Amino acid sequence: MPDIAVALERVTTALQRRPDMGIHEDAAAIARWAGGTRVTALHPNGHSVSTDMPCELGGEGRSVTPGWLLRAGFASCTATCIGMAAATEGIELGSLEVQARSRSDTRGLLGIADAGGHEVGAGPRDVQMIVRISAPGVSAARLRALVESSYRRSPMVRAVEDANPVSLEITVGD
Repeated sequence: MPDIAVALERVTTALQRRPDMGIHEDAAAIARWAGGTRVTALHPNGHSVSTDMPCELGGEGRSVTPGWLLRAGFASCTATCIGMAAATEGIELGSLEVQARSRSDTRGLLGIADAGGHEVGAGPRDVQMIVRISAPGVSAARLRALVESSYRRSPMVRAVEDANPVSLEITVGD
């Protein structure tokens, strides 16, 4: 944890001097169709993750769904932010677990309207983040404050809560 705190202090100092250095291109995710409902997402560093849909939706159910990856992103990004903040504040965590849950309406994915003929949203709803945290000798109030401030800095959570617009560019053909 001290190494993390030192690294974060160094970056914070640099960004306070040169705020423009904080703006950067994020690593692109490239998703390639692998047949059926299977897709492989590729990171520029060579890592990949495969997704599939459950059997009920025509998939084989052998990989995680894209929706699960979104929840995994919420949970892991929030846990990372909490861990970074704990390191910065000199808090030695005993344990940390973040669970992201949501409910979705499959009618939205399939383009099925509700009984009134209105479009059903395809995105998750009722999103919940459940954090379990402990740190020896640290008060519950301080840990709650740490989690709340870290949660507000989670880029994944902010992207959804701030509802950033997404531009769509289409290229047809090879």
